[in-house]
Amino acid sequence: MQSFAALLCAVLTTVTYVSASSFFRMPLTKLASPSSYLAGLPDADRARAAFLKNFASGSPATVPASNLAYVQYTTSVGVGSPPTYYNLVVDTGSSNTFVGTGTKYVQTSTSIFTGEDVNVTYGTGYFSGFEYLDQVMLAPGFVITNQSIGDALSYADFEGVDGIVGVGPVILTEGTLSPSTNELIPTVMNNALSQGLITEEVLGVSFAPATSYNDTNGALTYGGIDSSLYTGEITYTPVTPTYPAGYYWGINITDATYGSAVTVIPTSTAGIVDTGTTLVLLADDFFESYLRAIPGAKIDPSTGLMTVPATSVSEIQTLNFTIDGTIFSMDAAAQLIPIDQNTAWGLSKNKQYGVVSYLGTNSGEGLDFIIGQKFMEKYYAVFDADSNRVGLAYTEHTFTTYTP
Repeated sequence: MQSFAALLCAVLTTVTYVSASSFFRMPLTKLASPSSYLAGLPDADRARAAFLKNFASGSPATVPASNLAYVQYTTSVGVGSPPTYYNLVVDTGSSNTFVGTGTKYVQTSTSIFTGEDVNVTYGTGYFSGFEYLDQVMLAPGFVITNQSIGDALSYADFEGVDGIVGVGPVILTEGTLSPSTNELIPTVMNNALSQGLITEEVLGVSFAPATSYNDTNGALTYGGIDSSLYTGEITYTPVTPTYPAGYYWGINITDATYGSAVTVIPTSTAGIVDTGTTLVLLADDFFESYLRAIPGAKIDPSTGLMTVPATSVSEIQTLNFTIDGTIFSMDAAAQLIPIDQNTAWGLSKNKQYGVVSYLGTNSGEGLDFIIGQKFMEKYYAVFDADSNRVGLAYTEHTFTTYTP
């Protein structure tokens, strides 16, 4: 989970039921951000990357998520009967679901204590507490029974959110319970499938660039995909067998170039697709090739982000990733933070910053990149546990014009 201090509470939107043969359609919402929200963000992304590398020893329903201050998505989840609603971080890089870091866990008649302690460490944060079984409502009419829920009694770096809904592979829950340390905890996706709420263990993710602080602009689809949220065909690629990326939603990138002449990733390498990471992180040697290709670009030591001179902004070339034979490009708009967002991110007002940064380790360690939120704001993503694959598709936001 991306651990950012000072997360804001999410603004919820209404739910519309479509039909039993379709799905619940609920949009994503952008929120206003505090003045120093960026503090520690790149380091938190890199800490998350280091942790991920070391960790591994019926009908679809579309629900809303809220982009908090441009850097994190949450979704509203009801727990208990009657439900208490929690704003939970949407995390494909972890698999435990828990509440209590903001709004406290409210026990009702559906709450069953399992007798287990639960403890999960993330990149720069953690939670520990008690494990319960409870009723979980992802949308009206979409209710999971006996879902494992952690009650966070102790935690760090979850200010402004109420916890996490973990939608990573179930293996990531191993070792998080005590005394049953070898027990796996079924995720919300596992239980939705086993209880007949969905017929496919597939998660569709539609993010989008922010156009305002409160921008309703995307969706999460449990149990399938929404063809109205992407264009063309979905390119699927198998989850990589490379350790440790293969413990997550890991894929291979065949190669990557900056423009047509600069090689950034020379050969096939493994990394992960992760909603819980804000930036796009490249192994340090890959990133150095990218950085050198942009005249005057450098790392700002005060933020950990790349800065680009104004004279170079108009010359930004596309960053092209080849995945299973298809090129997925980040144009200038995808690579740069709009200057009018700088204040919200806690950045210097007139500098141009980028969203591509370094991982913190060189390539060759089995997790050489992380495709995070800023990439997924340009592409539709599919996490398909049934076929053990990840899908990506173009959207209406893939290519846009950048205005500094």
